Amino acid sequence: MASILIADDETRISGFIDKGLRAAGFATRVAPTGPEALDLALSGEFDLLVLDVNLPGMDGFGVLENLRGSGSTMPVIMLTARVELADTVAGLEGGADDYLGKPFRFDELIARIRLRMRKDTAATPVSLTHRDLVLDIRTRRAHIGGTAVELSAREFTLAEEFIRNAGQVLSREQLLSRVWGYDFDPGSNVADVYVGYLRQKLGAGWIETVRGVGYRLV
Repeated sequence: MASILIADDETRISGFIDKGLRAAGFATRVAPTGPEALDLALSGEFDLLVLDVNLPGMDGFGVLENLRGSGSTMPVIMLTARVELADTVAGLEGGADDYLGKPFRFDELIARIRLRMRKDTAATPVSLTHRDLVLDIRTRRAHIGGTAVELSAREFTLAEEFIRNAGQVLSREQLLSRVWGYDFDPGSNVADVYVGYLRQKLGAGWIETVRGVGYRLV
C-alpha cells in the first residue's frame, strides 16, 4: 500500500484529503507544520508528498528546497490557493512534480497522484546519453564532454525529455504537459523561456527551433 504524506495546516482541507485518500486505498499521515513535514518526508516512509505552500514554521517552498537539497526524489504535488504563474513556476522550478490550485476536484488530485506514482516506480536507466551530453538520473547531474553543467531541477527535466525524444519535434504543449505536468495557459511562454535557459547552458547547436511547431534536440 502506497503511503502519502499530506502537509497542510488547514484541518478542514487536510481532513478532507486524508479521508479521500484512505478511501482510495492509500495509507496517509498529516503534517501541520513545515519542519514536521520535512522531517517525515526525509524519513523514507512515504511514497509521495502533497505539499501546501502556506505552512507555519517553514513554508512549502522551503520544505521543497530542503527536500531536494538532501537528494530526495520523492514525487511532490504542491496544493495551494496561490496559483499565480510566478508561484507556479517557483514551485516547479524548485523541484515540484506537479502543482494543483485550490479549490480542486478530488478526482483530479487522485489522477495526478496515480500518474506520479506510476512515473516514480517505472524502470529508469541510470543515465541518458546523446552525443557527448550525459544526464545522470540518480544524482540529477549533467555533463558535456566530461565537463559538469549546472542545471536547475526544471532545466534537467527538460533536457531529459529532449534526450528521450532526440530527433523528434516536441511542441510547447507537449513540453508543458510532460515536463511541468500542469495545464498552463496556452499563451504562456514558460516553455520557450526554459528552452532559452537550456540553450545558454548547453551551448549552440543542441536545440533547434522548428518554426510554428516546437523544438527538437539535434
